[in-house]
Amino acid sequence: MYLLNFTATFISHKEKIVVRSEVLNKRLKATLQKLALNPTHPSLKTHKANTKNYGERWSSWATGDIRIIWDYDTKNRLVIILLDIGRHSGKHRVYK
Repeated sequence: MYLLNFTATFISHKEKIVVRSEVLNKRLKATLQKLALNPTHPSLKTHKANTKNYGERWSSWATGDIRIIWDYDTKNRLVIILLDIGRHSGKHRVYK
């Protein structure tokens, strides 16, 4: 099992995305549990992506339009650093 470390950016953007949506909050919680168990789980559709703020990092699917941007800790491969969360498309997208 992997340890998830949340950055301040991730927490801030997560709060803006899930505000007043219990369904989205539950879905995100389930996605993070899958990520902690197996970052390459097929339902996460994990792949390398070129992001706006972090360069090439891992991206995992949370919902149809919500993506989680993360990377492995350089010192401990069993730690995943959650860098950002945001939309796949539109004005507030996380991809370039």
